[in-house]
Amino acid sequence: MIKITFPDGSVREFKEGISSIEVAKSISEGLARKVLAASVNGQVWDASRPIYEDATLKLLTWDDKDGKLTFWHSSAHLMAEAVESLFPGVKFWVGPALEKEQGFYYDMDLGGRQITEDDLRKLESKMNELAKQNNSYQRKELSKKEATDYFNEKGDEYKLDLLSGLEDGTITFYTQGNFTDLCRGPHIPSTGFIKAIKLTNIAGAYWKNDSRNKQLTRIYGVTFPAQKELDEYLNLLEEAKKRDHRKLGKELGIYTMDDDVGPGLPLWMPNGTIIIEELENLAKETEKAGGYKRVVTPHIAKESMYITSGHLPYYQDSMYPPMELEGQKYYLKSMNCPHHHKIFAAEPRSYKDLPLRLAEYGTCYRYEQSGELFGLMRVRCLHMNDAHIYCSREQFADEFRAVNDMYLKYFKIFGIDKYVMRLSLHEPSKLGQKYINEPELWKETEAMVREVLIESNIPFVEVQDEGAFYGPKIDVQIWSTIGREFTLATNQVDFAQSRRFKLEYTNKDNAPDVPLIIHRAPLGTHERFIGFLLEHYAGKLPLWLAPVQVKVLPISDRFLDYANSILQSLKNADIRAEIDDRSEKIGKKIRDTELMKVPYMLVVGEKEMNEQKVAVRRQGKGDLGAKGIDEFIREAGIEIKERKADEK
Repeated sequence: MIKITFPDGSVREFKEGISSIEVAKSISEGLARKVLAASVNGQVWDASRPIYEDATLKLLTWDDKDGKLTFWHSSAHLMAEAVESLFPGVKFWVGPALEKEQGFYYDMDLGGRQITEDDLRKLESKMNELAKQNNSYQRKELSKKEATDYFNEKGDEYKLDLLSGLEDGTITFYTQGNFTDLCRGPHIPSTGFIKAIKLTNIAGAYWKNDSRNKQLTRIYGVTFPAQKELDEYLNLLEEAKKRDHRKLGKELGIYTMDDDVGPGLPLWMPNGTIIIEELENLAKETEKAGGYKRVVTPHIAKESMYITSGHLPYYQDSMYPPMELEGQKYYLKSMNCPHHHKIFAAEPRSYKDLPLRLAEYGTCYRYEQSGELFGLMRVRCLHMNDAHIYCSREQFADEFRAVNDMYLKYFKIFGIDKYVMRLSLHEPSKLGQKYINEPELWKETEAMVREVLIESNIPFVEVQDEGAFYGPKIDVQIWSTIGREFTLATNQVDFAQSRRFKLEYTNKDNAPDVPLIIHRAPLGTHERFIGFLLEHYAGKLPLWLAPVQVKVLPISDRFLDYANSILQSLKNADIRAEIDDRSEKIGKKIRDTELMKVPYMLVVGEKEMNEQKVAVRRQGKGDLGAKGIDEFIREAGIEIKERKADEK
């Protein structure tokens, strides 16, 4: 007999070799029908895989992230079976589930054939047909020789390449219906679980993500256990298209890209620059109240500084190539921290100077791969709401907590209701390679961060092998109003840079000591955060953030003088306002202003002029009635000053 420990801590005995699905049936038949996979001792397994020793067990359903990922990876295999049946001779590379999005893709070599939208519909139909056959996903372990012989016979260079990197004794095949693939799994019990299918996109993808290699065809898809869920997803997809920051950025004159400037290098238009300035004003006010001191650093630095920081060996692939000047190599700044460390080191420091908080909206340059560039979300020039806090160990908890409180303040201002902190930890086996080789300091600082999060009652999850090379970090995950997930910012602990830069302060015992460093960027970068806000608000930014806050709309040219006097009153009150003095009907002026997402419209005609009032309209809410201009300015001024969040 073996002992199975469940998530609630209860323990039950079962016969050796029992599967997770059989355990589920012993609890309830209804539960067993929902189980997609199982977490056995922290590893995701097929629900049908036998368990031969004592284990912790969590049964995974559609409600679990790993359940969904298993469902979508199994759907990729179902799609591959459909492709193989319609296009014989196809060769497959990889077909993963998408962790940060929904669904899956499969990369394939179709021998030069071009897939069309009509082909996608045929493939969907075939997938539905195969799903209804309710074929089980069967796992089989093979020796490396057996697997190699199998793919040699098929002449499949892609799978042979994958096999070359695998150790003998670790190789598994999965088969469902007439399709067999090299795969480590896991998979759902059978194809019958897949009830709703949509193939969403066709793209090109270089083999191994290397532009020197052959370009393969990538087919994206998404599946669900019920048609209702697919319908909801497709509706959400349509809404997301309307909110796409690239579309809104162009329509609202926020930013532009130009081939002569280069990919991933946005040019901020006047409207976008206003948003940047408002965000920076918010950050400056908040940081001033939090005791930060502002600094400014250059955009380039010598190679020696990045060797000292350790960024060159760990981060060089994301940095622009160096420039040779006067026999020295200079790099474009890809991060602000080394510059701030130099400012700390420029003067003698004592414990009375700590905590020292240095803040900068620093411009950084990162060489993101061309295929990873995406609107404002992945760019090569970015403006970061950066700061570095130098503190003692005794001050760390309060400082780290204060940074988290700053996040919560910003969440409230921008109406961000759903968020989670990802505590990213190191992987002990990669010390000295991916991570600084200081095992005890890793344990200590990870425990310190975890303790602050628990004490602060902030929702967080722990993720292995995603820390910064110099210490653990928090990645802040937020969700827009339609449920799309974004990575907003980071809050990092650094126990390595102080030693590398020989940063010291004199402690209370008049002895030299080394500060801990907190890297934080609560508003992330202008680029990513503005991209998020455009999608979050569907372009309808709150009044304080809107590039144009008020549009004055005269009904006809007869009222232009009065309209211009209203415009001047608004400008005198520091309200960003414009006038629509075109010879157009008022209905068109209102519609055009609505399309430009201007929060307020002030319509003026004969009645308004005679009564010295304005007819107020609000974006998305319509007519709010007539008001005196002074009353409107007073009310709008309060809304702007308090940075009130409007409905999204």
